Amino acid sequence: MDNQSSGKSEKPEKHDIEMRVRQIENGTVIDHIEAGQALNVLRILRIDEQTKRVVSFVMNTPGSAGPKDIVKIEDRELKSDEVDKISLISPNAVINIIRGYRVVEKHKVALPDKIDGFLRCRNVNCITNANEPAQPRFVVEKRGDAPVLRCVYCDNLMSRDLTDNLV
Repeated sequence: MDNQSSGKSEKPEKHDIEMRVRQIENGTVIDHIEAGQALNVLRILRIDEQTKRVVSFVMNTPGSAGPKDIVKIEDRELKSDEVDKISLISPNAVINIIRGYRVVEKHKVALPDKIDGFLRCRNVNCITNANEPAQPRFVVEKRGDAPVLRCVYCDNLMSRDLTDNLV
């Protein structure tokens, strides 16, 4: 007796299931985002309910190196400071620029040597948090999956969960 006549539905085999996210004609695809970080990427890019562009994202999808997130943004190419911010929370992300449904540029994000102006120091006593005209500046002390940054003013070291300190 087959499953249809018995009223039971058979679960499809894993290889029969296909995830589909529609292609974009022009825009940016951010791939290999650390699993669980897609919403933070959207926050960095200031994508919210006011955004008029089509935005697609997939979270915790299987990847060759384990689970990953993907973000697709139609009709928008990222600025270099946006890519720098993404590198802080997902150092293995890959940026794909799409034009005419084709990947025309592909590059891995790279954490800059110095970070100026878009990250707040966690030290409440740092001069950058004291209404002084001192722009936050950091030097990258360690790269990798958990970068370590040092404030040039107070020498405070910061790592992990840097999203909350983005300006």
